Amino acid sequence: MKHQTLHELRTIADVNPLAQSAIMTRTQRIERWAELLERQPARCLGALIGTEHLHPKVRAETRTAGSAITVAFEDPLLRASGLQGDSYGEAKRFFKLSDGQLHDIVCSCHIGATMQASWAAARVRKTIPGSRLIAWLRNVLVH
Repeated sequence: MKHQTLHELRTIADVNPLAQSAIMTRTQRIERWAELLERQPARCLGALIGTEHLHPKVRAETRTAGSAITVAFEDPLLRASGLQGDSYGEAKRFFKLSDGQLHDIVCSCHIGATMQASWAAARVRKTIPGSRLIAWLRNVLVH
């Protein structure tokens, strides 16, 4: 095997610096999603309509432009980690969420046709194991 510098490799291959960070745990992926949503807390996001009433195949393909899932898919790091689209089914697979958890984050029945990113971020954070304890500690330390 011939040793080559990064510069030399770039002349013969497409070198992706994000590939080094591509392996993320489930918790890291969810935390990243919440952080992305928190960067623009007032951003208006589209909700998915009636996800709990859809046939599983239809639900998996459902998407809404500008949803909380879209925010995740816009992130190069999450895409490099394997997020392949902004559909309900892809978010469920990638973040390893149950239908109940994802419904709680993206469905219109909780908040209406639109939601603020800060609201979605709080819902995303609820899916992190131990998140209630972390939220309680945050509240105690801040107040």
